[in-house]
Parts: sequence; structure tokens; C-alpha cells
Amino acid sequence: MAKEVDLDMQKAIFGKSPSGKRLERIKQSPNYRNGQFQNINPTPSLTEGSSYFQVLFQFLFNKTHSLYPTERLPSVKTNLLELPKDENILVWFGHSSYYLQIDGKRILVDPVLSGSASPIPGTNRAFAGTDLYAVEEIPAIDYLFITHDHYDHTDYHTLVKLRPKIQRVICGLGVGEHLEYWGYAPESIIEKDWDETFDLENGLSVHTTTGRHFSGRGLKRNNTLWISYVLQTPDLSIFIGGDSGYDRHFAEIGEKYGPFDLAILENGQYDAKWKYIHLIDDEVIRAGNDLRAKRILPVHSSKFALANHAWFEPLANLTQLNTASDIPLVTPMIGEPVYLSQTDQVFSQWWNGRK
Repeated sequence: MAKEVDLDMQKAIFGKSPSGKRLERIKQSPNYRNGQFQNINPTPSLTEGSSYFQVLFQFLFNKTHSLYPTERLPSVKTNLLELPKDENILVWFGHSSYYLQIDGKRILVDPVLSGSASPIPGTNRAFAGTDLYAVEEIPAIDYLFITHDHYDHTDYHTLVKLRPKIQRVICGLGVGEHLEYWGYAPESIIEKDWDETFDLENGLSVHTTTGRHFSGRGLKRNNTLWISYVLQTPDLSIFIGGDSGYDRHFAEIGEKYGPFDLAILENGQYDAKWKYIHLIDDEVIRAGNDLRAKRILPVHSSKFALANHAWFEPLANLTQLNTASDIPLVTPMIGEPVYLSQTDQVFSQWWNGRK
């Protein structure tokens, strides 16, 4: 009997493709053509001249030194349940997962708290010291934001356990099919296309914006939409970037909605072999400038090894490159509070000297 339950769970992890009225709505999107969602500009999964065989061979047989940390990474355990609700704060969980409090609203973004970024048991495990929070340590959440349905952003185990704590979910077109399959009520899901605007509570506005990436949890790609978000309150403006390669959309978003008090941009799991779908080194700074960001929080690193670079390389390279930039970097340890109203908060280069 236990084996049957495990098989059912493994099937559920993959989610469910959009169907019925949801699929009909998707087909009406101007961003859906030829049976799938499309990026604004042509975006090959691999750079010209690269192949999946090369990528797999390098990852299996030519691993970079320090792909995984040799010791437990440092962290700070902030008690989220005891944070004053009126404090504007961000707590990073590693990779692209973080908790936000803005104007009394509790927000969660792409939570992966199961210790793994893969549907295959025992693979893509979190680095020692990085899997700091359990679902039980997360407070009731007003709004859960999901940027896209890849396993390192949409974690079945976490989302099923979180379900009783979530009031509303905001996601791209099609992602709601996974959530309903996993027990979320249809009325709790706000499912959007690019370039939509809607108001939540207490003056919190959301603008859904473009990314340059892809989606999929199985053999079929791009049947759900990848998305970025602009969150605006009377006092704060935050860009949630999700995963995205560099393109003109950052400048367009900056012109339309900037400047931003904080831009949360991916920085890690990159490779020259897939340069169109992730930001690489100086592109993070370019994107921050395009967005007219006052500060940059680099994420998508320091928890999982999903690319063939040293675990500390993204933060080390970006910090070095950023010496000529006027945009401060926000580089907290996992669990360390970021006070969104304190623009002069100082962070250590906690990755230095670690291998």
C-alpha cells in the first residue's frame, strides 16, 4: 500500500497540463502561438553551437571544483512568526525563495522548503545549512507569488503543506492547473498574462511583467507562462524578476514602472551554453540599471547546484563587477532580515574564504 501512495505522489509532483476553460483562455493570449507561450524575442534553450550532450557530459564528468560547499553555510534564524506585521522586511531562504512583509501584508515568493529542487528523490539536494525553514515556521500568508512552474520555483511538497496557510496565489497563465490538482481552491488563484495590472489590499498594486525564460515540468515545454512582477505601495516599489535572460524588457519595465527601491534579480545557475535564459555576471548589473533600481538583491544561488559553476562564484563575481556601479547590492545570509526602509543597511560578504 505504501508503494502505491509513493507512486501516486510521484505522479502528482509533475503537476497537470492546462485543460478545459483554462486552456481556452490561454489560447486567447497574444503571447501564446503555435501551441505554446513565446518569448518576445527568439530564445533558444541552448546557445548556438552547444548541445544537450555537451551539457550533460560536462555536468557528469567534468564538474567544476567547489560545485558544492565543503562546510555548512552560515545563516541567521529569524523567527518569522514573531515579526511585527507593520515592519517592511524581507527574509531570503536561499535560491529564489523569500518572505516579504509590506505594509502589513505577508507575501511568499517561489517557496522551496523541501530540501530538494528535483522531482527525482535524492537528487538536487540543498547545501548543508541552507534548508533553514520548515513549513511550520511560516506564518499565515496573504499572497503567494509564483514566477514559473520549474521544480526549483514551484515545489510540490512545500506547496501542498503550505496550502492551509495561503489566502491567495498569484501566478502566470496555466500554473493554476498544477495548484488545483494539488488541492488549492480555484477561487484562491489569481492567474494572469503579461502586462496586466490589478489592486490588492491597502494600496498594494501588482503589475505582471515579461521575462525571457521558459516553463515546463515534463516533456512538454511552455504550456504555462513564466512571469515577473512589479509590487507597488504608496511607499515602496519592488521588482520580482523570477528567472530571465537579458533582453530589452528590463529597460521597458524600468521606463514604465521605475525607479525601484529594490530589484530582485537572478544571479546563479548560469552557463555560457544557455546564455539566453539566465543572467550572467555583468548582465545582472545591466538589468539593474535598465530597471532604474536603487538596490539589487541577487538570488538564484547558494542553495542548489543546478549549473556547473562554483557555488560561491555568482556572489563573488557580481560583487567584484559591481565596484564600478552606483547600485548597492543586498547580500544577506539565508534567514538574515533585510529592512526594506533602511537603504544604508550593510551586509557582510559571508561567502568569502569558503570553499
